[in-house]
This record gives sequence, C-alpha cells and structure tokens, in this order.
Amino acid sequence: MQTIKLNNGITCPVIGLGTFMLSPKDAQNSTREALKMGYRLIDTANAYVNERAVGRGIKESGAARNEVFLSTKLWPSEYENPNAVDETLERLGVDYVDLLYIHQPAGN
Repeated sequence: MQTIKLNNGITCPVIGLGTFMLSPKDAQNSTREALKMGYRLIDTANAYVNERAVGRGIKESGAARNEVFLSTKLWPSEYENPNAVDETLERLGVDYVDLLYIHQPAGN
C-alpha cells in the first residue's frame, strides 16, 4: 500500500476508510472488513458517534493495532475538556491514536 511520510516522520497510508455518516453497526462492519481486505487507515470522529464501533471493528479484524493508522477528531465542545483525549481513547478501546484532528476551528 502506498504511504506518505508526515512532517513528524510517521508514515500514513494514502488510501483509507472514512466513517462519516456510518451508523455504529455499519462503522463496525466496514472497519472490520476494510482491515481484512488490507486497508490500514481508518478515520473517525467524536462527532460521528461511531468511535466505539470503529474500535470494535479494529479488534474483530485481527489486525495488529500497530499496523493500523487510526485518526479521529475532537469536536469544538471538547476542546477545553482536560479529559477529552483519554475519553476518546476509551471510546475507541485503544492506547493511542496516530493522528488527532481539531475537527473545526471554533471557540477559545
């Protein structure tokens, strides 16, 4: 799979699965099957309300966590929550994410 090298040296696949507008059930199934087919980039967000399902799909796929590039996003209402990252990791059921976006510029 083709990758690009980010400014911090981390390698990111150029093609992945986005989970925007997927129900939790579809996000879980799509994540699992995409990883089984060889995809290695999965993107979700707090606002998509499917992070837990994405985490379950990753586990069900059998792919090693260190082989999956996982990105998610924080919604503006979470920007000043000191526990936002820990809560995101808990929802995903992982110890880390590879890329954490600020979903959109807003607020403080």
